[in-house]
This record gives sequence, structure tokens and C-alpha cells, in this order.
Amino acid sequence: MPDPRILKLAKALVNYAIPVQAGDWFQIRTTELAAPLVREVYREALLASALHVETRIGVDGLGEIFFTHASDEQLTHISEAERLAETKVNAALSILAPHNVKSLSGVDPKRQALASRARAELSKIFMERSASGDLRWCVTQYPTHASAQEAGMSLAAYEEFVYGAMLLQAGDPVQAWHAQAQEQQRIADFLAETRELHIVGKDTDLRMSIAGRQWVNGDGRKNFPDGEVFSAPVEDSVEGIVSYTYPAIFGGREVDGIRLTFEQGRVVNAHARTGEEFLNEMLDMDAGARVLGEVGIGTNNGIQRFTKNMLFDEKIGGTVHLALGAGYPETGSSNESSLHWDMLVDLREEGEIFADGRSVMKRGKWSV
Repeated sequence: MPDPRILKLAKALVNYAIPVQAGDWFQIRTTELAAPLVREVYREALLASALHVETRIGVDGLGEIFFTHASDEQLTHISEAERLAETKVNAALSILAPHNVKSLSGVDPKRQALASRARAELSKIFMERSASGDLRWCVTQYPTHASAQEAGMSLAAYEEFVYGAMLLQAGDPVQAWHAQAQEQQRIADFLAETRELHIVGKDTDLRMSIAGRQWVNGDGRKNFPDGEVFSAPVEDSVEGIVSYTYPAIFGGREVDGIRLTFEQGRVVNAHARTGEEFLNEMLDMDAGARVLGEVGIGTNNGIQRFTKNMLFDEKIGGTVHLALGAGYPETGSSNESSLHWDMLVDLREEGEIFADGRSVMKRGKWSV
């Protein structure tokens, strides 16, 4: 018998997070490690009358082989099959289930950047279809030894953490997420009336305009688990300094001690204790990579620890994540980039958020 938590998760993903509809082309992307969850999601999708359920199961090591041996032509090639899927898939589920979270850490960042730039067209299509509702998508996690080790936990403890963050312990997880959504909507509605955010923390003093921007309620429909409200700064408005609390991870590489200086919305100085060369390679990827495309505030108080997995970490209640690169069109952002790199500032011990000059969060606690 499958783990009952996996059965609950599959039902929540197919019927709530995405949700799958009759006639959908539904695509599932993951590795073979997530097979127990894939089977149950596949079953639920058929029961939901998806017309075509496609599985794309990755094999361990292919990414490293690709970036090591592919020619520039191969790195930048986009197949017709890839383009067709990006424009026609109605519903998509990505299940994170890594064998090795560091598998790409030895890859030349210039080659990663080259491949990412080539896929800018597909990234734009994805963002636009998501904003219009033409594409329903979700990213979730299947617990693996690699992810548990990265989080500093045993597999059993990590499973408890993952499924707890998903509210699967509730009798009806979907109802629990509806309740979470109501609480978050109050925050989103308040911030929608705000013109300027001022974020203050340890070696952080950052101002940005959010006038006219939309705040999105992250209630489990694109990430599962979820627990955030997010928007985008006015592109040329960000001014000041931000020091990120935790290591930022991208493409299998870890960059620690990041400190960025913004002027007129762009990063003009970028420093890090470790990985500074990689950081600047990514910031030079394209014209939009040095602009903040997202500002998000974590609201999931069931997630309290940093796990080196941004699916969970950006949701930690009392934290702020500021993503460099592409913004989500539904927030009003016009910033385009092949990069979208979430980085985390923890305000729970030393930090405060001001909305139009009024303190609204101090040390991770809301006062509105």
C-alpha cells in the first residue's frame, strides 16, 4: 500500500493545486525517485479526465553530461517538440526529487548562462501563459535522501517536515489551504494599497516603489507547499543595500554572504564571501538579470528552518525573498530575463518592514 500521505498529496495536487481539467494535456516532470507519487498523480489525472497524461522522467547525470560535452549549437538548440510542449501543454507538474543536488556544481557557469539565454523565448511564453491562465502549473517536492542530507535531516525526519509543511496532517488538506489563503489575502489586500516598501535588517536598508503593482496570494496553487504573498517592485525604483541571510543556490551552485547595492533599480555592486565570480556571471546573463523581478513575504509559520530548498525556505514566516531577474506579468512586472534567482532575508531576529512609512512587520511579526 502506498504511504497515505502520498495519496493525500496526489489528490491535492491534481484537484486543487493545478487543478487538472477534462481534455488537458497534462505533463509530469521528475526523476524515477518520485515513482510512488507519479503513479498516484497519474491515476488521479486520468480520473479527472485529462485527455493526455505525459510523463517526462529524467535520468541521473544527464544534465552534467549535457553541459560538459554539448557544443554551443547543442546548448542553444530548442527542438520543435520542446517548443510545442511549451505552447500547448495546459497543465504541468514538476516534482523535485533529486539524486544529487550538487550535480551541476562543477559546470562552467558561462555554458549554463548560454543555455539559459537561448531559452529566454520559452521562459517568456511560460510567464505569459501562466499570467493569462492558459497554463496551470505547480512545483512540489518528493522527499529523497539528497534533499534530506542538504537540509541536515534524516529521510524520515525530512518526510515529516515536507508533508507537515504541505498541511497533509489535516483531515482535509484542501480545506486547510483555503483557510491559509483567507489569512494571506488580508495581507495582500493591505499591501495592494501601499506605494512604498522599506525593508530594514542587518546590513540591509532597501526602498522600492510598489505603486500600482498587484500582490499575488501564494495559496498552494503554483507551489505546494506554499505560504507567501508576492509582487514586483517598479523596475527603476529600488535603492539601497541588501545583505542576504542565507546561501543562495542556483544551478547546483551555492553562493554565500551576498551583498547587493541597488541604484535606480539595478545592481551596481555585487559581493559574496563565496561564489562571487558565479554570482556576477549570472548577473551579466542579460539586461534584466540585475533588476529585481519579485518581492515576496513568507507567511507559512509551519516552516521554521532553512533547508537550502527555496520551495520551502522562501515561505518561512517572517522572511522576505527578493528575486533577481524575470518578474511575473500578473504582478505588473515588465522585467524580462532568463534568470529568476530567489534570495532570502530573514527578519525574525533583526528586521522590520515599513509600508508608506508605517511599521507593519517587526522581527517577523505582523502589526496590521
